[in-house]
Amino acid sequence: MGKTDVPGRIPSVREIMDDPRLRAAAVRIGTGEVREAARGVQRALRDGGCSVAEAVADAVVRLPPAPTRHRRVLNATGVLVHTNLGRVPLSRAAVDAVAHLAGTSDLELDLTTNRRGQRGRGALDALRAAVPAAGDVHVVNNNAAALVLAATALAQGAEIVVSRGELVEIGDGFRLPELLESTGARLREVGTTNRTTVADYARAIGDRTALLLRVHPSNFAMTGYVSSPSVSELACLGRPLVVDVGSGLLAPNPLLPDEPDVSTALAQGAHLVTASGDKLLGGPQAGLLFGTADLVERLRRHPIARALRTGKLTLAALEATLRGPASPVQTALARTPEELRRRAESTARRLRGADVDAEAVDTTAVVGGGGAPGLSLPSAGVALPSALAPALRTGRRPVLGRVRKGRLVLDLRTVDESDDEALIGAVLTAWATRSAPPRSAMPLGSAAPARAGAGVGP
Repeated sequence: MGKTDVPGRIPSVREIMDDPRLRAAAVRIGTGEVREAARGVQRALRDGGCSVAEAVADAVVRLPPAPTRHRRVLNATGVLVHTNLGRVPLSRAAVDAVAHLAGTSDLELDLTTNRRGQRGRGALDALRAAVPAAGDVHVVNNNAAALVLAATALAQGAEIVVSRGELVEIGDGFRLPELLESTGARLREVGTTNRTTVADYARAIGDRTALLLRVHPSNFAMTGYVSSPSVSELACLGRPLVVDVGSGLLAPNPLLPDEPDVSTALAQGAHLVTASGDKLLGGPQAGLLFGTADLVERLRRHPIARALRTGKLTLAALEATLRGPASPVQTALARTPEELRRRAESTARRLRGADVDAEAVDTTAVVGGGGAPGLSLPSAGVALPSALAPALRTGRRPVLGRVRKGRLVLDLRTVDESDDEALIGAVLTAWATRSAPPRSAMPLGSAAPARAGAGVGP
């Protein structure tokens, strides 16, 4: 076919995207990349160098292969630990560590003696250094796996005493009681939803009691007529005390005064503490265990520990997170309202200069991911027409915000300053395509009457 197959007319991006080859490519690598290829088709046709069919085929050939079906997203929701977006972004140090150990490595080899070495010893040493109060440490797949390992190794066929107010649902329909009972342990519930005392625990302890469990509710907060015993009170009751702090905070943080942390729980007498690696710590998905050396060794040597162990890339990213600079989530948490307002005003000003309906607004961010429930973080962002949300969500670099009072708000607390240019570019692209013409029913390549501006897509 030649140049005459589309006389006098350049098809719109929407028409080009209807080509089966580009639709298939959109499934493979994402709509944003394919839409950019469609614009390349338009440019080639305007230059007069090829036919529509040739331009589309060339665009498909040049599309990069996708390393994964998932896409990188700019998180402008104001939720620091966003589970649907993969929780937290890894630090540059962690990403480099993953690439460094992607090939063969001395994961379980002592190069000096040429004998088997401790698996992931670098990450374990980094955890010991980060929490000196721990007698020993261990790493598994995630925090739920850490609780499963503890319950299986310490309480299979026996009882776990836990407060009714801490029998939580942890997401996607999974409930803590069912998770623990799947290990063969029996739960002995004490207290009430809003109030549990140390005496409730003491009365429940019997010959079949294997451990006491304290769980941070994490994704909700109770106020009013509520009470629960302290870790130090429970630690004196003569049974191993397992404390799930959840969010991965290793030491107290003044920005999160009410969030439990690993070091404090151990200092108050907890015998075993579990936490997540991919929340406030800012590392990869992992379950972290800290406790007395004998308990940790029992867990490490239990047969189920093999099924829950982590791979080399997780261990590499975890070590780099612990030894490296502040993680992105820690940096986001520490941003000041003044800094965020300055960025919001600058971003809105640049967008208004391109005739975009944009304004800087004060917002409220949250930790998310089960961390610091009820805590609000003062923030700032850019408000746009809510109609831009779908285009931003499906663009070449997807951007997710939140709709508030009829406006789409892009909260900058969860956007690194180095991504401001990408954010602005995505908004400008979405704004330029907001009034795209309706989809044409005419098959690609069909002739159509020439008219001013006909079929010229964004």
